[in-house]
Amino acid sequence: MTSVGDSARAPVLAAERISKSFGDVQVLFSVDLDVLPGEVHALMGENGAGKSTLVKILSGFEQASSGTILLDGEPVILPPNGAAEALGIVLIHQEFNLADHLTVTESLFLGREVTRFGMLDRKHMRAEARRVLDQLGSRIDENALISSLAVADKQMVEIAKAISRRARIVFMDEPTAVLSREETEVLFDQVRKLRAGGTSFVFVSHKLDEVMELTDRVTVLRDGQWVKTAPTSALDGEAIAQLMVGRELSSLYPNKHEPDVDEEVVLSVKGLSTGFVKNASFELRRGEVLGFSGLIGSGRTELMEAVAGLRPRLSGEVWLKGAVLEPQDFREANRRGLAYMTKDRKGKGLLLGEGMTANLTLQSMERHLRYVYLDPASEAKAMARAKRRFDIRVRDDRIKVGRMSGGNQQKLLLAKIMEIEPQVIVIDEPTRGIDVGTKQQIYHFIAALAREGRSIIVISSEMPEVIGLCTRVAVMREGRMVGMLEGEEINEQTIMRYAAGLKRQMAS
Repeated sequence: MTSVGDSARAPVLAAERISKSFGDVQVLFSVDLDVLPGEVHALMGENGAGKSTLVKILSGFEQASSGTILLDGEPVILPPNGAAEALGIVLIHQEFNLADHLTVTESLFLGREVTRFGMLDRKHMRAEARRVLDQLGSRIDENALISSLAVADKQMVEIAKAISRRARIVFMDEPTAVLSREETEVLFDQVRKLRAGGTSFVFVSHKLDEVMELTDRVTVLRDGQWVKTAPTSALDGEAIAQLMVGRELSSLYPNKHEPDVDEEVVLSVKGLSTGFVKNASFELRRGEVLGFSGLIGSGRTELMEAVAGLRPRLSGEVWLKGAVLEPQDFREANRRGLAYMTKDRKGKGLLLGEGMTANLTLQSMERHLRYVYLDPASEAKAMARAKRRFDIRVRDDRIKVGRMSGGNQQKLLLAKIMEIEPQVIVIDEPTRGIDVGTKQQIYHFIAALAREGRSIIVISSEMPEVIGLCTRVAVMREGRMVGMLEGEEINEQTIMRYAAGLKRQMAS
């Protein structure tokens, strides 16, 4: 790791006493941050700490309410809406900044197209796009439409855009949230190569292991205020977590609720196939937390979307509380007590331009009707109950959901699906893109639901999560269930052996 202790190096970019308010709600309070040439600087904090707002200010996508930005030691007003790229400052957005109707090549060169004799030089741009994608170890087709790409591939296109612009300073806001470990390692290799050439990075992440592996210094924000900046080598994961939340996290995972073997089977899936998923069968008992693990693309989400009625089934049956659940009938699944919580809270789970109450009751409107109209008093009562139960914290109840922190959005999404009072709950990536303190809360919410007698399926790409939460773990590989693990079998080595195809337990 590069040493960054040399104080003689002047910062390439610095923030001095940056404050920011949205209306009468202040989110940053006189924050300082400096970025040295050729360093990877981690920016850490709980959701709502102000990280993304600070990053947007330092890349020109938001304007500070007060304070100074210095570029190469000189005060600067950054041009808005991405124009700061001309100064060598690039932001890889947490939410994708891609146009679905463009190709990968067109997306990489948008706003800086290459021309020849007054015409677009498409051949040159395609070749350059292919070179950058190969540099990232990506097999994405440079001619593919953005709309046709999986979420992980869209993230790689965002990363390729930043690399292709030969930036001096790259802000990466949760860049690995949807990447596999292999894709993450390729990205980190590229970051190290660019760092060696003098490029600076600001790395916003909730993954403490990645911060410890990649970064040179760490700055921690809490509640919009600067807490500490220190060399990464002087900290450990526990120390960073404590700085972020202001308290010790002695018990990240709650005690597991072990259902009795004689408990009722509430969900039974028999020979389900979707085209990619082949012949999947499993059972879920009352009060159980069942994990689904596997590499990205193994078919976990496809299987559960088919179970919940969101995706067609080619064959197989789903039995819910002793009766067949008809295929592609999401409303009926909800009515009978099966809820599905999507991993894509911004794209599929929440209406970002609406308020909290409209989102909370969207899936359960009939419960809040008075005659044929929505009853505001009933909705307000539900919102107050959800805020207490799931600890949803906002400074202004009128806030649009898109302005809320990722952790509060995730808790609101969980509250939304619980409004239908489900007995079987499928939660896809329960803690993607949220901080360690909110993770702990989500884990304890899940455990509490199991103790109430509800049955939960947890799909997660984080092995510590399924190990810490689940009493059984199903492993999928290439669309097939290849293992069902219990007891001491639930460990990272065994899960990875099944996921990688080195071990097989179940009939295909």
